[in-house]
Amino acid sequence: MKPFKTLSILFILATLISACGAESVPTINAADVQSTAVAAAFTLVAETQAAIPTATPIPPTDTPTVTPLPTDTPVSLPTLDASPTTAAASNSSGGDPCATRVLSAPQGRETVIRVVNTTKVAITVSLYLNETASHGACGYRGFTLSKNNDIVYTDLVQGCYNLWAWSDDPQGKFNSSGSGCINNADKWTFEVSEASIKFVGP
Repeated sequence: MKPFKTLSILFILATLISACGAESVPTINAADVQSTAVAAAFTLVAETQAAIPTATPIPPTDTPTVTPLPTDTPVSLPTLDASPTTAAASNSSGGDPCATRVLSAPQGRETVIRVVNTTKVAITVSLYLNETASHGACGYRGFTLSKNNDIVYTDLVQGCYNLWAWSDDPQGKFNSSGSGCINNADKWTFEVSEASIKFVGP
């Protein structure tokens, strides 16, 4: 770019000097100006060519290899071992057998259970009977209670119960729990509040 500026300045100077007087002798002749202009143009072309980036060769990529096909390796199948040791291990690792059982009509010594909602919102209650050694009854029973309402069950059996109650009502969201063990046929009560579930004897 600098040779082009130099050429332009020289051309302007030559024009000014020649315009000052008809009698004056130019200091630069036309052939020199033309030679300078040609040299400047060639320099400009050479600099432009030097600024063009060269094509960078792309490295060759790895040739994909063929994955060998699977062989016919025999797979060992599990055997059925009905030994007492295996059965005991599977029962102990399975967890609580009552965790998914519905408590519909358990067998055992009868009792009466009342659940009272003392809150000002509708609640959902989950009642769980722990497994008892005497008759093997266990499982869950779920129900809902409107505010300040109760329910009485006469088809339940004596044993230890866990209760959970909760509400998603915006005016009274809560989650509470409680438990109690029943050992006779009298009426036993679980009182649900926002803070806890109180177990009350007969």
